[in-house]
Amino acid sequence: MPSLHTQTSTPDIGTTRLVRPLVRHYVEMVVAMTVGMMVIGALRSFIGLTVPFAERPGAAYLLMATDMAIGMAIWMGVRRHPWAATLEMCAAMYVPVALVPLVWTGVIGTMSFMVAVHVLMLTAMLAVLLRRRQQLAHC
Repeated sequence: MPSLHTQTSTPDIGTTRLVRPLVRHYVEMVVAMTVGMMVIGALRSFIGLTVPFAERPGAAYLLMATDMAIGMAIWMGVRRHPWAATLEMCAAMYVPVALVPLVWTGVIGTMSFMVAVHVLMLTAMLAVLLRRRQQLAHC
């Protein structure tokens, strides 16, 4: 009777060496964005440079995206990432601006807009990360 051997799949060491730094980088970017949004947003609020989200969701999003991009750019500079990758990652913050007309025309509400822009922003960041995976995995 033939024996049935099941082959266990083990991750390739090369793949693990590439994936782990990319996951770490992605998490670091999300943390840097959050810190940027909180710190710079608080400073803007302190000096009166805020826009009510309910009244101006597009402008409020642009300010928030800028706060996040600054935090991310600072952290990428500390980690010595290439400037091209840094600029692309920061540009990913602004991809969701394309959704603003949907709010203006009433196709989506402001809260749906906020959820959609975050999903799109994180997806755009992932696209940049995968596009530059060889560079970013070694920083």
